[in-house]
Amino acid sequence: MRKQRIQERSLIGMLITLGVVYGDIGTSPLYVMNALINDAGQLKNATPDYVIGSVSLIFWTLMLITTVKYVLIALRADNHHEGGIFALYALVRHRAKWLIFVALIGGAALLADGTLTPAVTVTSAVEGLKGLPNLSAFSLHPWLVPLTVTGILLVLFMIQGFGTAVVGRSFGPMMLIWFTVIGFFGLINISQAPMILKAFSPLYAIEVLFSPANKMGLFILGSVFLATTGAEALYSDMGHVGKANIDATWPFVYTTLILNYLGQGAWMLNHYQAAAWRNATDVNPFYAMVPAGGQIAMIVLATIAAIIASQALITGSYTLVDEAVGLKFLPRMIIKHPSNVRSQIYIGAINWLLCLVTLGIVWLFQTSAHMEAAYGLAITLTMLMTTILLSQWIHMKGHRALSLTLLCGFGALETVFLAASLRKFVHGGYLTLGLTLVIFLIMVVWFFGNRRRLRYNQANEQISLLDYRNQLIALSHDDHLPLFATNLVYLAKVDHQHRVKRSILYSILDKRPKRAKVYWFITINETNRPYDCSYSVDMLGTRNIVEVQLNLGFRKSQHINLYLRQIVTNLIADHSIDPQYSRYGITQPRQVGDFKFVVQNQQIMDLASNPTMSQFDRLMIGGRVLLQNITPSPAIWYGLAFSDVLEETIPLFTKPATDATLLNLTVRHARTPQKHSTKS
Repeated sequence: MRKQRIQERSLIGMLITLGVVYGDIGTSPLYVMNALINDAGQLKNATPDYVIGSVSLIFWTLMLITTVKYVLIALRADNHHEGGIFALYALVRHRAKWLIFVALIGGAALLADGTLTPAVTVTSAVEGLKGLPNLSAFSLHPWLVPLTVTGILLVLFMIQGFGTAVVGRSFGPMMLIWFTVIGFFGLINISQAPMILKAFSPLYAIEVLFSPANKMGLFILGSVFLATTGAEALYSDMGHVGKANIDATWPFVYTTLILNYLGQGAWMLNHYQAAAWRNATDVNPFYAMVPAGGQIAMIVLATIAAIIASQALITGSYTLVDEAVGLKFLPRMIIKHPSNVRSQIYIGAINWLLCLVTLGIVWLFQTSAHMEAAYGLAITLTMLMTTILLSQWIHMKGHRALSLTLLCGFGALETVFLAASLRKFVHGGYLTLGLTLVIFLIMVVWFFGNRRRLRYNQANEQISLLDYRNQLIALSHDDHLPLFATNLVYLAKVDHQHRVKRSILYSILDKRPKRAKVYWFITINETNRPYDCSYSVDMLGTRNIVEVQLNLGFRKSQHINLYLRQIVTNLIADHSIDPQYSRYGITQPRQVGDFKFVVQNQQIMDLASNPTMSQFDRLMIGGRVLLQNITPSPAIWYGLAFSDVLEETIPLFTKPATDATLLNLTVRHARTPQKHSTKS
């Protein structure tokens, strides 16, 4: 109910949106103009044509990519109020099989490039201390800034496990102050150099790309692109705040950002020839345009905004990984809910891995200028992949011409940005692209390894429950055997023909007959709806064999014990199964008996034992099993840590392969007894 209220446009919803959605894109003024000065070499090289053209490029980049593509188009491609590249893929995945690679590349790049966001934003904020005369030690001792940033980020990662709901309530008001302040100082500086307003003309944006003052040429777009790196996060966070609140707040955010960029450009126009700044190489116009008396306050405010941006990135990474797990792109991970906020989750493995990589980046690059050189390369891949998926969604809606226009227009624009960002590869972009490749390979191995494994299982091990129905009924009523459990539950994939793995029925009937009053076969189906929660039951014409199809959305908890007891109670109330009275117990009368869960883990005994398997299948299945062995077990994933669980290890192939070259060299023939005759 609370989530529904936030989804609707309201003042509180818009305030929350400011704190949740715009942290990344809202802190981009900290480093974008600084990166453009670095491209020019020195502030004195930032001529009026260069400055006006650069600001014009920023204005039109934010207008086209963030406003048009994401706010006006992508926010309409919502998956039951959820956004992001995986939610978008879930909408269009039935259109073509190759779209899986588009989603995997985009998701991997988004996760990888996100490791730089906390590092570059917090470092840019703290570096403002270098310009303060009383804190010159930060300039004399280059390790002081990384040390300060490390302390801030380490505390931030450490508090994630306790939940940040209380802290999160202050994010909205703080970001409202942030946007108001940066817009205000931008407006003051614009009044001192109104010629910067020429940047609204796209002609200056085009001219600077080919201007002699621009030594970088088209590669300047790599720095300009930093202004819109938070656009993908804007789309991903739609599920938390609703598109109505994003629509209402973006004009305010966009206006303050542009005012600040224009203000920084105006300051540069006034100071690029000043003697005190002519040869400056380490100048950030964001802080320089603020009067000396307000710089300390601005540094503190910028640091708070950077922390909020980092917090949004961290929680966004949890959400992205959670969606990937639900879509079977990544192995199962332990997911916790540290607060009563429905959308707030915590994944310890991701938190500390992200912490390790982020802190490593801080100490590897040391300064924000070096980080900017590596920042934004991978995210261009994500934006390009989102464009492809968006075009498929628009085509699915019947707008073929618009779909082609979007694909060609934004596809070409983002391809140019990607090409311009490739110069960052040797300056640190190799790190994010390397992380992208690693995450992509993990996703490919897990997803396709699972597909190949299921293919072999379906070919060799599927048998029908209907064929063994009478045996299960007889076993349930066989009083000669001890009762193994009242409810024996198998997490099994049952298809529409009631077929299951041979190993499951082997476990019940052959391995050691397991007598139970009711046998449960539960299939969990991940649906395209984020918060689906429904089930259907087939009793197979009996009162003690229950096939359950449990339909859960890709953002819904898969803790079986949350749903099973309710299903049992409903079936008893419907008289579909008999009440399970117990003579003993602290709660009487009790109608539901005990549960025994059986979880089967497949292991590969020897891949070489199946010579019919291709080398690709061996690689995918072997990698999938390796990942399975180093991630949480199914019992933990399904919330059965405190339940009565039996884990059985079974081989991947229950039918061993035969070898036609095997010869029998010891053929023995049976001898016929000889009759002895006697002569008379």
